[in-house]
Amino acid sequence: MSQWYVYMLRASDQSLYTGITTDLERRLAEHQSGKAGAKYFRGRSAVEMVYSECADDRSAASVREAAIKKLSRAQKLALVAN
Repeated sequence: MSQWYVYMLRASDQSLYTGITTDLERRLAEHQSGKAGAKYFRGRSAVEMVYSECADDRSAASVREAAIKKLSRAQKLALVAN
């Protein structure tokens, strides 16, 4: 059974992107290459991974991703800072 992660990336325009994956390094490389990344990164690039946390399974990761996406930018930055 794969370990799932929720992560946040900082984009070239300083925005924050949230997603889930089973492999943090691979997913960052995919976003940076633009080949298997999200549509979000068309017109901007993924600069760095600024946050990640483990989840028990894909469902838990998806629920946490949705919760993080509902946070304000200030709340997301506070999460990154901790």
